[in-house]
Amino acid sequence: MLSLPVPPLPCPAPPVPRSRAVRQRSAVVVSADAGLRQSIGSFLSGLRWQVRQAASGAEAWPEMDALLPEAFIVDSWLPDLESSELIQEMSASFPEVDLLHPDGTPAGGRVRCSHRAELLHALRASQETDTAAWNAAPESLSGLTAIRRTESGKPVTRFSRSASDAPPPENVSAPSRLTMAPDQQKAGGAPAGLEWTRLPELIGDAPAMLEIGRRVRLVAPRSTPVLIEGPTGSGKERVAQALHRLSPRNRKPFVVINCAAIPEALLEAELFGHTRGAFTGAVQGRTGRIEAADGGTLFLDEIGEMPLALQSKLLRFVECGELQRVGDNETVKVDVRIVAATHRPLIEHTRQGSFRADLYYRLAVFLIHTPALASHLEDLPSLVEHFLEKMGRTEPVKRIDEAAMARLAAHNWPGNVRELEHVLERAVILAGDAPVLTACEIEFGPLGGRDCETK
Repeated sequence: MLSLPVPPLPCPAPPVPRSRAVRQRSAVVVSADAGLRQSIGSFLSGLRWQVRQAASGAEAWPEMDALLPEAFIVDSWLPDLESSELIQEMSASFPEVDLLHPDGTPAGGRVRCSHRAELLHALRASQETDTAAWNAAPESLSGLTAIRRTESGKPVTRFSRSASDAPPPENVSAPSRLTMAPDQQKAGGAPAGLEWTRLPELIGDAPAMLEIGRRVRLVAPRSTPVLIEGPTGSGKERVAQALHRLSPRNRKPFVVINCAAIPEALLEAELFGHTRGAFTGAVQGRTGRIEAADGGTLFLDEIGEMPLALQSKLLRFVECGELQRVGDNETVKVDVRIVAATHRPLIEHTRQGSFRADLYYRLAVFLIHTPALASHLEDLPSLVEHFLEKMGRTEPVKRIDEAAMARLAAHNWPGNVRELEHVLERAVILAGDAPVLTACEIEFGPLGGRDCETK
């Protein structure tokens, strides 16, 4: 039997590198700031560029794969990874894409796209418009109210920021370089450059709340110690959570310890850990909260309640990053970011000698103040809406009538936002199956006081 030669299979063509099929006049803009992306995208679209936006490094990859753009514009800070790391990976994966920062400086790579002049013109125009808006902005932002619109049935605040991350002057309690949309100018609403300061952990658009967001975003990427001061119930732990979420440590533990809730005799062992037999009842060794937070964030709530004797040991750790377990002679190196909070004016306590001045200045490298609810009552409707939606996750969301809202607005709120949540929870229970909360259900204090005799 004759065997016929089998013809060789055709070799598949080598895959074309994705970077070779770049589309002219197309760009991907990557920034956590929606206002920055929209500002650059608007100017590029006016020059007939196709623009796609991404809020993080993770979102940038599918946009790059889908568009294969001519340019890649990346902000200096991203919420999920280092900007330099993303630039390095993009340069390797897309060697023919022009990499730029929003200010027009090259971000890496060796390619200058054929339309670089148009890119630089759009980026420069965005910055110039931004600067002009900032110079024309009012010196004081107090008394501004948010403009809200409805998307998918939910009210949202219309804010956006322009292309600069530079902080504003110290006497302006709002973010830098504001851009005011024409419809906002007519309505007398808040400038459009405030969205980047708003945090999902904090509800409210009052200037004091926006200032908290600005300060959180500025300090979060660093390991700088932060001291949060504010009255009880004003959201200090929520601010600490935001600091951790926006930091490079967000995949590591966020450990909370309330210095006022643990007996003085046990606080040292709770913080620093102990060995077996270190004291009566220590039948086995235990890792302390500081060591458990290694690589992450340690939140010391009510730091003003810490005993003086223990403050000196904490100072030692803050200075050198080393701790010594109770009953142990060895030291352990721990890398944590310390965020402390207090409802007391710690600077006054340092003058009285009840809090160590050297520890205070180590912890208060960066200060954030959470305001009392009575000082930003313009946020009351947003807070009420937030809490009612939160309580309505397992049942229909209740609404609130004008009389009930007026009763809430007339209260002085000594317990701040936490008290508001409890009052609304009580009202929801009292309302039963009724879909609307009335003044009858609004009670303050353990026994309250209702505006009607019967339901």
